[in-house]
Amino acid sequence: MHTLAQLTSGALNGTQLKRIQIAEQLTEFPLEVLAFADTLEVLDLSNNRLSCLPDEFAQLSELKILFLSFNCFTEVPAIIAQCPKLEMIGFKANQINTVAENCLPIDTRWLILTDNKISQLPSSIGDLHRLKKCALAGNKINALPATMANCKELELLRISANNLSVIPDWLLSLPNLAWLAFSGNPVTDSHVSHDTFPYAQMTELQLGEQLGQGASGVIYQANWQQTTQQQVIENKKSIDKEYSSVAVKMFRGDVTSDGYPKDELHCCLSAGHHPNLIKVLAQISEPDHLGLVMELIPAYFYNLGLPPSLVTCTRDTFSDGMDISLEHIVKVMRSMAAALSHLHQNKVSHGDIYAHNTMIDIEGNMLFGDFGAATDLSLLSSRQANMMQSIEVRAFGNMLDDLLGQQIELGKSSASDCFKALSVLSQQCLEHNSVLRPRFDQIYQQLKALEESLSQ
Repeated sequence: MHTLAQLTSGALNGTQLKRIQIAEQLTEFPLEVLAFADTLEVLDLSNNRLSCLPDEFAQLSELKILFLSFNCFTEVPAIIAQCPKLEMIGFKANQINTVAENCLPIDTRWLILTDNKISQLPSSIGDLHRLKKCALAGNKINALPATMANCKELELLRISANNLSVIPDWLLSLPNLAWLAFSGNPVTDSHVSHDTFPYAQMTELQLGEQLGQGASGVIYQANWQQTTQQQVIENKKSIDKEYSSVAVKMFRGDVTSDGYPKDELHCCLSAGHHPNLIKVLAQISEPDHLGLVMELIPAYFYNLGLPPSLVTCTRDTFSDGMDISLEHIVKVMRSMAAALSHLHQNKVSHGDIYAHNTMIDIEGNMLFGDFGAATDLSLLSSRQANMMQSIEVRAFGNMLDDLLGQQIELGKSSASDCFKALSVLSQQCLEHNSVLRPRFDQIYQQLKALEESLSQ
């Protein structure tokens, strides 16, 4: 983090700065930044009060990444299109209602416009031939421009919490699309109630240490003090209490990068129980508290991967030396295929199939969760629901490909029959023609047979 005083005093002059980050409630763009135009690659002026950029901004000839989230822009400033190397742009949580034609750099690879007031996207968005990741959740978009069908490189799209009444077939047919979320739109508003699913009251829960957090909320270890109906019947005067150690996810905020928290809760409950899904025990639905009570995952489980980086964009990363045997890859991916087959049978897409959302133990047992990007498919036609499964199969293929790539990076042999079989399966899942990709139940059967052959 830098300071405006450092810039204006010249304290940074003479340095080859590649990154500048300032958050000081700025109302005007600090022109002193231009002194580093020949070297600056990352500019982060998020959490200020900026509403425009000067024409001189185009002098930032080496700029690759621009973050202007949590500011006061009402339109995407067209001057950024003149930055020749700019490819990652973030305007989350501004007041943007206008995205003009040709206001985005032609080489945009990663675009974040979450939580604004955008009702219409420009047709020129179809010219973004390198666009891989696009986050548009929490706007007022009622239709996607047909020109987006030209964004053949698009892999991840978040369009939840908008006003879409139709999901076009061309979108579901994009050859590289693997992670798609569109909950919280009229097209998914099924009005299904989960009143039969158990409720927990906040007064029954004693929240303890924080276990983790994500875009939609915070997960705590908690003690759940339950009173069963049978206990009430047997002893009305002195009700025994049962304490259980659980995990509690408390949702926060109105909209996240993936959509509305209430849609995450809905999809999580719609998914039902499966041995490879983190088990949900109860829901919390009170005026100021929305959440889930879940089975506490044993401490010996760990995340298989790490989230994508600015470089990998949509693909997982791994900790240094992360090692997993081929036998365990087969077991984990077989379990994943079973869980995803179950989800799609229940008309739910996950939207975030990644190693970093997957927890395993040293024996390759797997648990899968995080429904922040899930979508209710119950109102789609069976044809479009099948197309959604094909998109998720591609994400599965990417995850398998990443795990195999990690094997190669660790110097392990790729000559074994098992490695070759997994490579073939990965390529089947990554088939550009989505119609030719296998179904999750077919993938499960292939991996089950491979697992059995390894045990012989």
